[in-house]
Amino acid sequence: MPKHLTLVVYKPDSQSTDEYMVYVDPVQYGKWKDGGYTIPLVDVVDSYSVYHTGQGTQGLQMRPSKQQLDTIFGTHKDTDVVEFILKNGRTQHGDLDPNVYINSSGKGMPALNASRGSGVIDNRGKGLSGI
Repeated sequence: MPKHLTLVVYKPDSQSTDEYMVYVDPVQYGKWKDGGYTIPLVDVVDSYSVYHTGQGTQGLQMRPSKQQLDTIFGTHKDTDVVEFILKNGRTQHGDLDPNVYINSSGKGMPALNASRGSGVIDNRGKGLSGI
């Protein structure tokens, strides 16, 4: 069974591609968001790591600098920034299963390493010569 991931994404400006993200436990985050602010943040977030991408949520996720955090959130304290993102961000759900990808027809297919060679299985003992 795949591990369920939930990403809380905060976008400071609707016209910008800058996004700040935090990974959370979906069950605990749901309880916390519904008014259970007594739940410790350590139970809600996967870690206190905040990620930033300038390419949308599908881009490369990197750690923002303290200056970026100060500019956007007014502080670089990780607990304050994480809490702000949790309160003002939107959720994105997904399944993490590295052995399956969804092809263009919407069906799950086993993931193959395209760089491993031709993908031909030769069981006749000749190797891959002549292919």
